[in-house]
Amino acid sequence: MWMDAAEVSETPLYYHAIKVHHQMCMELFQFVTRVSVLLPEIEAARPGCSSGREALCRLNIEIDKANKLRQHCSESSKLYLALTGDSILSRCEKSRNLLEQSLFQVQNMVPVLLAAEISQLIAELRGAIFSLDPSEEEAGKVIKELLHCYASSTDSAEEHAFEAIQVAMCKLHITTLKSLLMEKRSIKKLLGRVGEGETKRRILLLFLKLLNKLEKSIVTEQTENDSLQQEDSRLRYRLDDAEVDVLRSSLPPDEFKCPLSLRLMYDPVVIASGQTYERFWIQKWFAEGNDTCPTTRRKLANLSLIPNHTMKDLISRWGVTHGVTVTNPYMEAAGAHLLESRSNSIASLSSSINNLPLPIDFSNSSLGSSDAGPVSYAKTLNNFDAILEETSDSIHKVQSGIGIQDMDLNPLTRLSSLSWGSQCILVGKISNLFKHNDQSCSWMSSEDFVPAMIRFLKDAHDLNDLNAQILGCLSLSMVLQKCRNSLPYLNDDTFALLVSFIGTEVSKEALSVLKVLSSHQYCQQKIAASGALTPILDMLDDENRELQQRAIKILRNLSVNSRIVSLITPKEIIPKLIPFLEDTALARDTLIILKNLCITEDAASSMAETDGCIPSIVKLLNSESLEDQEHAVALLLSLCSQCVQYCQLVIDTNERVFSDLDTICSNGNSKGKALAFKLLSLFSNDGESSGADVDILNGSTIDYMQQKSSSKAPGLLRKLFSKQGSAAKSKNRCSKTLLC
Repeated sequence: MWMDAAEVSETPLYYHAIKVHHQMCMELFQFVTRVSVLLPEIEAARPGCSSGREALCRLNIEIDKANKLRQHCSESSKLYLALTGDSILSRCEKSRNLLEQSLFQVQNMVPVLLAAEISQLIAELRGAIFSLDPSEEEAGKVIKELLHCYASSTDSAEEHAFEAIQVAMCKLHITTLKSLLMEKRSIKKLLGRVGEGETKRRILLLFLKLLNKLEKSIVTEQTENDSLQQEDSRLRYRLDDAEVDVLRSSLPPDEFKCPLSLRLMYDPVVIASGQTYERFWIQKWFAEGNDTCPTTRRKLANLSLIPNHTMKDLISRWGVTHGVTVTNPYMEAAGAHLLESRSNSIASLSSSINNLPLPIDFSNSSLGSSDAGPVSYAKTLNNFDAILEETSDSIHKVQSGIGIQDMDLNPLTRLSSLSWGSQCILVGKISNLFKHNDQSCSWMSSEDFVPAMIRFLKDAHDLNDLNAQILGCLSLSMVLQKCRNSLPYLNDDTFALLVSFIGTEVSKEALSVLKVLSSHQYCQQKIAASGALTPILDMLDDENRELQQRAIKILRNLSVNSRIVSLITPKEIIPKLIPFLEDTALARDTLIILKNLCITEDAASSMAETDGCIPSIVKLLNSESLEDQEHAVALLLSLCSQCVQYCQLVIDTNERVFSDLDTICSNGNSKGKALAFKLLSLFSNDGESSGADVDILNGSTIDYMQQKSSSKAPGLLRKLFSKQGSAAKSKNRCSKTLLC
């Protein structure tokens, strides 16, 4: 189904938005990120000789060049990137070599521990091998042949070029009107940077000419299907408002059922009358010689079938909500045909499939291939039945109370032997076991489950199977939560794969996995090295609250790592965080993030300069949550300890700050009391700590503040109280607050 031009929007410049040469650029980008993490420590070691300074300069230059290359592969035309694949490959290899040489030069000029990290990175750089993606390389060859033939100016050159450009576009996944229009936009941007008469300009103009021709043919085809699309659009608009009520209902709406079979639809399609049916049953209706709509009984203009993606998505989500699985009627029919010829009953297959409590609808998967023939299909079916029967038997034992620890079962070791559809079903089955049984980690260790799930998730990504990607992330998140104390080793590719889902329809599930992983110290550095910070920070601007919540939780976990904090630009993140200080559910995590950022001067300065930041923090001193109060005081103490001007800024923000701090000293939790004492002490000493910690167990707020108010040099308090006019009233008010 072709998309309308109005749907075209700018693609965010996340690393996973790299259009072509994704794997190659990402491998280089991971190295660059790791170098960026080490760079502040290398600079702090101050390699003083000229060769050391030159190496540092080269590192910074190469990091900048690599980032520009990544930006080029994100913004440029896919067709032109495929054409210049060899050049991109050469640039990646050159950048890798220069990074290696520069790191080697500074390796012996830094402390031993840092030198060991650099040595490991150098070894990995030397072992890195870049190569073009086979499909993209083939697209490049097709485009080169296209240009060669077009230059010959033969009569068939135009026709050949039009056919060749479609082949190349298919290999580069330019298969929708939306992607075609975005490709045209990229070409036009490139044309704006290219001078007249250049060869590159002539090539781009040819691409644009061919794309315009292809667009016309697509629009013509789309116009013919407008009548069918209108019904889908009307249904989409109508269901948007009622979607929540539909998903809450425990009974499936009649619209979810096929009018012919009266069962939930697995693959809903719209026919020429505008009615929606299950593909299997309406095809059978047409195969019997009918040319009318079964519902309206009117003769149809044509027998075309258009997938109803909106209905399919709603049925799938309803199934996830209520634990209902929609079976594939094609699979049931094939299984019945095969099993009727054997002594076994068809119930062996139908009961196994019907009873699967899958959370996802796999519309793009099948358990067998019709091309493989009856024999190979039967083998696959038997293999699947055996594994599924074994799994179901074990789950039944678990539900019956038999000890999981006594069982020796790991069906995921045979997961790859199944067809893709069978894998999806089995993963869903086991995923539900983890979800509903707290002892599941004893039944299957994370060392077995996690690698199998990552392989499944990678295959789902390569196959562009959205539902399988969601299932894979949900299952992985579930097992990581249940077995968080036995997390297996995860390589860099795993983190790159997870981060690639951010910004897609799998964002929520991928962020859930990263939230669990970010709580593990060894994973934090890998998450940062995968380039996750930029897309996670951009999730804070998303309107989806669930995405925002997950992003905040991840940033809280990552912010405890000082190396990762050094990679975050305070002026970019702090304005994004301020609105979450008003959110009672996220205020505490936001305060912790800001507190962890505050270790750097730049972050402290940004907090002081950003409108609304300090007032929002001070406001939380009066929060109903004692923990929120504690973290707000901790943040203000960390900020004010760095500069006396910040103390004055906090005091000027709200005249009730002293009253709120005094209340915390009296009624806050133990940590909040101690921190509030220290902050009040800091205010009374011109922002300089007295050097003596306040023991909240020996002494009172009144005694302590009386001592401070009678001192000869009360610092900011004296300055504040010495003002005339209205300031005198402020003095009296504050003095009473502190002494009462």
